[in-house]
Amino acid sequence: MRLRTAFLALASAFALVCTVSGTAFATEGEFIYRYYNKDGNLAVGGLVDPPSGKCIEIPEVAAFHNAYAFRPRNNTHSSATMFKDSDCEGDAYFTLKPGGKASDRLKLRSVVFS
Repeated sequence: MRLRTAFLALASAFALVCTVSGTAFATEGEFIYRYYNKDGNLAVGGLVDPPSGKCIEIPEVAAFHNAYAFRPRNNTHSSATMFKDSDCEGDAYFTLKPGGKASDRLKLRSVVFS
């Protein structure tokens, strides 16, 4: 009887661990954007298979106060909600559907994928 109870507890714990670790996933594809580098030259950046549900700072502009990425293209399988402010905060945000693109006028510093 004890062996069966121990086995059931162990199997339940294993199932729980597998379920919890499987909840975080990455979206497939690439999110591409443009930015000006520290020398003032136009450059292209991107996020490959970014995690879903997690706020991502655009790494090339995160260290600079008044720098923004722009002209995003969402080549992922998830919607991308982009924010003009860091930490995916503020009232200035825009959502691109999978395959969507925006103009140079859209400025962003952070993004989260659904």
